[in-house]
Amino acid sequence: MKEKAVVLVSGGMDSCVAAAVANQEFTPCFLHINYGQRTEKKELEMFHKLADFYDVEEKLIISFEHLNKIGGSALTDNNIDVPTGLSENGVPVTYVPFRNANLLSAAVSWAEVINAKKIFIGAVAEDSAGYPDCRKEFYDAFNQVIKTGTKLGDIEIVTPIIDLNKTEIVKLGNKLNAPFEYTWSCYVNNDKACGKCDSCLRRLNAFKNAGMTDPIPYE
Repeated sequence: MKEKAVVLVSGGMDSCVAAAVANQEFTPCFLHINYGQRTEKKELEMFHKLADFYDVEEKLIISFEHLNKIGGSALTDNNIDVPTGLSENGVPVTYVPFRNANLLSAAVSWAEVINAKKIFIGAVAEDSAGYPDCRKEFYDAFNQVIKTGTKLGDIEIVTPIIDLNKTEIVKLGNKLNAPFEYTWSCYVNNDKACGKCDSCLRRLNAFKNAGMTDPIPYE
């Protein structure tokens, strides 16, 4: 019987591929966290579809309302516009302050309870110029926190796609038969992806460069 692994599944492309990697060697246990983001409804829908696709028996959905109340991000504050076009250097307004630390804390707590020794997250270092909680150093440091602050100290965060660019992620997902039709990357819409925000544009470019067609609908 395969060991359990907690997989943080946002419903996005990167976490889908991370789940596909985890599914090869582990029994995936899916964790989804709603935090008041604009596309919360669509991301949750994709989470359920991905869980069904991978026949996930253990799944957990948590609401982190505090991230919405804290605000400070275009994803959680409707008073801050989501910019169009590819983001420039620096931390973009779509950065949710210290979000991944919040998500990982919940994942570690659940992993302790269900006796999972691995936590998979679809972090990508390519994003780290704008999103500091996507840096390798962040996950190395968090693994040290886990060793110090958990009962047995034997849980590890795994970042299987952290060294890949978006095109390579699409190619890997295709190789692993990841269901990209059950993923959502748009920062703005819940019905048809806008095709204009940074996340949509990076996704579209990745599929184009991989010689594939993105299966989700766009405006």
